[in-house]
Amino acid sequence: MDELLIGLASVIVLGIGAQWLAWRIRLPAILLLLIVGFVAGPVFGLIHPDEIFGDLLFPIVSLSVAIILFEGGLSLNVAELAEIGRVVRNLIGVGILVTWAAATLLAYAVLQFDLQIAVLFGALLVVTGPTVIVPLLRQIRPDGRVGDAIKWEGIVNDPIGAILAVLVLEAILAGGFEAGLSVALVGILKATLTGTVVGLIGAAIIVAVLRYHLVPDYLQNPLALSLVVLVFAISNELQSESGLLAVTLMGAALASQQFVTVRHIVEFKENLRVLLISALFVMLAARLPLNDPVYWSPRSLAFVAALILIVRPAAVALATLGSQFNWKERVFLGFMAPRGIVAAAVASLFAIELSHVPGLAADRLVPLTFLVIVGTVTVYGIAAPFAAHRLGVATPNPQGLLIVGAAQWVRDLAEVLVGNKIRVALVDANWANVAAARRAGLKAYYLNVLDDGADDHIDLYGIGRLLALTPNDEVNALAALHFGEVLGRSNVYQLPLGEKPSGKRRESIPEHLRGRWVFRRDATHEYLSSRVEAGATIKRTNLSAEFTYADFRERYGEAAVPLFLIGDRGKLSIITVSDPLTPRAGQTLLSLVDEPDR
Repeated sequence: MDELLIGLASVIVLGIGAQWLAWRIRLPAILLLLIVGFVAGPVFGLIHPDEIFGDLLFPIVSLSVAIILFEGGLSLNVAELAEIGRVVRNLIGVGILVTWAAATLLAYAVLQFDLQIAVLFGALLVVTGPTVIVPLLRQIRPDGRVGDAIKWEGIVNDPIGAILAVLVLEAILAGGFEAGLSVALVGILKATLTGTVVGLIGAAIIVAVLRYHLVPDYLQNPLALSLVVLVFAISNELQSESGLLAVTLMGAALASQQFVTVRHIVEFKENLRVLLISALFVMLAARLPLNDPVYWSPRSLAFVAALILIVRPAAVALATLGSQFNWKERVFLGFMAPRGIVAAAVASLFAIELSHVPGLAADRLVPLTFLVIVGTVTVYGIAAPFAAHRLGVATPNPQGLLIVGAAQWVRDLAEVLVGNKIRVALVDANWANVAAARRAGLKAYYLNVLDDGADDHIDLYGIGRLLALTPNDEVNALAALHFGEVLGRSNVYQLPLGEKPSGKRRESIPEHLRGRWVFRRDATHEYLSSRVEAGATIKRTNLSAEFTYADFRERYGEAAVPLFLIGDRGKLSIITVSDPLTPRAGQTLLSLVDEPDR
């Protein structure tokens, strides 16, 4: 019993440790999780998943994958499909068929698989994977619609690919393709219908429970988790492997509905997802023998290379033919298809199922699947950021601003910045401020920026810096602290601290716990807001040899508050207390001024 407890604890600790190390060195977490699993399992023999969990191993894996896909579904919003719906539909339809056919031919010709196993392996490899794609997108931050298309494809492909692979397996077990064709076709229809109906019913139950306050707050997250497990189990019982589709649609339905907020459920599932992914990849990798010659075979390596260089680009080229995506976006789409946890889990399950079928050499399925996972994650994880910048679908030095707070003077400032072609996104927990910003044509999010995972719901494409401009000093500091991990510590700014009710200056927040003081030392929220209410405006001034910064000061006096400088090629510089900058000819100065009497 002690050995089992130590083994279970080791899986969790090593998984979370690998996640932390991946964050520190900016590598895809799944890659380090696999390496840790290999080292802890086949190399040193510290972890033996089959001994720890026994017959419960794969039921635990299946339930964990269901929870992960539900969380992925919660990040999908149907409104996003207005612009990218056609491309997403084709990637899921045409893309899957092309990938399946091409991977099958490669498995048959290059890997010399039996035709039945080749078709099964090809079906298994149509999945991509939100467990890998979402962290990569967060790291790359591609501009515009291409990131949303990749996210949708990665999340929706997983349950569809799993259903397809399972139905192919059923056809094989039924005695071959001819005997199993009718079984597979009926199974596809039943899985789609069952998963859709059961998933939507599960979402409706959660909405009703939250809307009518049928359970206390502390039971809402446990209830949601139990319903996810129940929906997965019922759907699978009605039709094999339809449960993954059911929980994905359940999450997407909750994310798209407008009746209740599910933010707290999203936060809970995000934390659970990290823990589950960490444990799953370590466990599954620990089961593999690294001395298997499959890993080092030239044919195996050629197969992985062909998937990356031929199959994926061909699938994307056909799926995006005639779409509104430009050639750069299409090329980048063709360079993003890492495989993840669903492929690993389903392959491991198939290996057990097929081990009892005589005449089928299915023992290479699992090691080859993990080779594809490691190969695609390594290539895409290292090369995709470089490709995105070279293609111009991600900005290497984004000039956009994420502004926390949307009070009147902040909205005025945002309008001037947008007018100067600076991308701006506002975030505020006050609906009146958000509504006013949207009426002014500004991009604004109604959410609490301090919530866990809030950055997942904000379009950060083209955004490189954060300005915390709320009247609450603590909120500003916490927002800067959180987004310092996302945007970099040098790219987060906040207003200087205001005064206490007694009139004394507040104690300074330590530098490592806050952003850089912005504008000038007295530029508190109260000061700037009062200036705007008194008639001050945000002014754009083009400096030149004829009208210098000295002339600007002579006209507007010391009351003018310099805010930003816009230089060559639209480069935006933020004026701070520690770096006030010296405006020069050829630059554009944005400042808060009182217009002089004429």
